[in-house]
Amino acid sequence: MKKRILLALLGLAIVIGALAAVKALQIRAMVAEGKKNVPPPETVTTAVATAESWETSLTAVGSLTAVQGVTVAAELSGKVAEIAFESGTKVKRGDLLIRQDTSVEEAQLPGAQAQAILTQTILSRDAKMLAEQIVSQVDYDTSVANHEQATALVDQIRATIAKKTIRAPFGGRLGIRQVNLGQLLREGDPIVTLQSLDPVYVDFTFPQQEMARLRPGLPVRVTCDCLPGLVIDGRMTAVTPLVDSDTRNIQVQATVGNREEKLRPGMFVNVAVGLPVRQKVLAIPATAVFYAPYGNSVFVVDDDKEGGGGKTLRQQFVRLGKKRGDFVAVTDGLKEGDTVVSTGVFKLRNGQAVVVDNTLAPPFRENPRPKNS
Repeated sequence: MKKRILLALLGLAIVIGALAAVKALQIRAMVAEGKKNVPPPETVTTAVATAESWETSLTAVGSLTAVQGVTVAAELSGKVAEIAFESGTKVKRGDLLIRQDTSVEEAQLPGAQAQAILTQTILSRDAKMLAEQIVSQVDYDTSVANHEQATALVDQIRATIAKKTIRAPFGGRLGIRQVNLGQLLREGDPIVTLQSLDPVYVDFTFPQQEMARLRPGLPVRVTCDCLPGLVIDGRMTAVTPLVDSDTRNIQVQATVGNREEKLRPGMFVNVAVGLPVRQKVLAIPATAVFYAPYGNSVFVVDDDKEGGGGKTLRQQFVRLGKKRGDFVAVTDGLKEGDTVVSTGVFKLRNGQAVVVDNTLAPPFRENPRPKNS
């Protein structure tokens, strides 16, 4: 009985050993086949880490104000007799906006002019008679006073007519009309807003520590979140001599062109003030960086160490600095001349074989200008 059990166990062990040997041979065959079936190399685009000199800048958030902006209002009381503008249109200096009823003044003007002519005639006659001592000095002085009084009355009527004929004080774009035909205006009632939009002022502040670096004439670059892709250049025009005692900030003003009138007073904008000191950086395309919570890295393209003439990837962790357009500065982890993969880094892995093809590589610029901007 025991001999049968031992024979059975021995036979089972032989079967298991044979199965294990067969399985081991199969695994070895699969491994060998896997080594033969190497995946083809990935096609990548590359860029070279280059040393550049970037303009240093100070950034701030500013608001736009018009170089000239006013709410045109009535100077005198009167009824609106004519409206000569449309809301939102552009006007030149001196263009008629509204005309108030001046019928009373126009009726008074001919009489006042006639009186001025009469007093002028009397004055001329009295001047000749005074020379011949026919009239007294008192009579002559009275004629002078009467003439000046009549002339002043004419000027007063004309000034009233001019004040009731309201014109644009400067060129710009009008706002929404706030009066209607036939409306009785009182002194100071608003008529329409008028803003000059080209150029415009940009008001912003900097901490007092930056005072020594600021001066009029520095270049200014303005961007706005609501106008993506739009970059407008200007110049710093004024630095206030007074430091705010509450915030310890300096008020700064820049002037930028606005020919297309895309910028409007009251908008907030991002301001970058260029400083004359330039900073040396090692720049690579921002798309070459593989961003991760545990650290940012790039894939450096190296020659194949096995001598096959191919290229392999080496994942290199880097420390990043400032961004400038399509580029980002690398402060640590790379050296000048290193070749890195410029696009599609999310699908790559360390040690992967690659083939470089830059025929479809996108252009990288410090000041990109999208076609739809």
